[in-house]
Amino acid sequence: MKIVSIDTCLLTVPTPKPISLEFAHHKLVVAEIVTDEGLRGLGYSLVFGGGGGESVLTYLDTRLKPLLLNEDPRNVERLWEKMYRGDRGVRRVGIAGMAISALDIGLWDIAGKAAGQPLYRLWGAVTDRIEAYGSGGWGRYTEQDLIQEAEKYAALGCRYYKMKIHHPDPKVNRARVEAVRKALGSGVRMMVDANQKYDVETNIRQAALLEDFDLVWYEEPVLADDLAACEEVARSIDIPVATGENNYTRYEFRDLIERKAARYLMPDVCRANGYSETLKIGHLAAAHGVAVSPHVVHELSLQVCGALSNGFLVELIDWTPPDLFEEMPPCKDGAFRIPDRPGHGMALAKGAIQKYRT
Repeated sequence: MKIVSIDTCLLTVPTPKPISLEFAHHKLVVAEIVTDEGLRGLGYSLVFGGGGGESVLTYLDTRLKPLLLNEDPRNVERLWEKMYRGDRGVRRVGIAGMAISALDIGLWDIAGKAAGQPLYRLWGAVTDRIEAYGSGGWGRYTEQDLIQEAEKYAALGCRYYKMKIHHPDPKVNRARVEAVRKALGSGVRMMVDANQKYDVETNIRQAALLEDFDLVWYEEPVLADDLAACEEVARSIDIPVATGENNYTRYEFRDLIERKAARYLMPDVCRANGYSETLKIGHLAAAHGVAVSPHVVHELSLQVCGALSNGFLVELIDWTPPDLFEEMPPCKDGAFRIPDRPGHGMALAKGAIQKYRT
């Protein structure tokens, strides 16, 4: 089996309210890998908020795609190494990491289809049912927006909800969390996400005001580049720290683990160099007793959690329009059943490229 072509494009997909208050759209960098035996693999990277999507596509087309043509797509690990080592002068983070991710996801889709198995089973399945947490609660939401969104996810059976703490006044953040906590009651636990906005001292002050809410985690307190600061926050607050959505390689996650900078790691399969690297990160975390809760793209992340004994939750952000994918896995009783379709099980809907192509 050989790769004969890779068809790529950039999709710009509007978001619904209330998410649109924060992000008007997201972008998908799409790569469909075509083989001489008729098998096709769909790969894509979600570029949250759209920033840099064009650059990801350009890097994929000009630097990575030529490395895969005429290769056997089932040799995923070898091809991943070929892409990862293709540009020594460009670190495999940011733009390059997202580009590798899209192609790696497509390669694994072909591998699963060739084997006739969903990926989680190909990787040694531990479960086919993954719990989800509802996620959103952006800083531009009103208190009513927050409560309505949280109650929507609770109505789907989600036992967890995550919201942002973006206001510069820690007391305002506490008041917003408290309003949602009261609305949800004791049946739903909460997480908060700082999205790298604060320094160490501000995080310590903020966490102290939130400790009585029994939060599952306190997410991404400082700049993702500053592992020492994340370690200091984790050591100084009584809420478990989660981080990792903006870390890209097993080496960064190794350092987070060794520093005990987080109790929950959150690799993003569309950023962390695809399924191949995300699985390595997951197994590394398992060796240290650290849980993995992948960042966004739950429709792809389900496969990872289904193959990891330390997989915890997938992140459900209900933003995709019904005409983007043929079928999204449904959330029932707060959890997903991993689709039994070969590969990762996702396909773009007919007409989606024509409608959303930029």
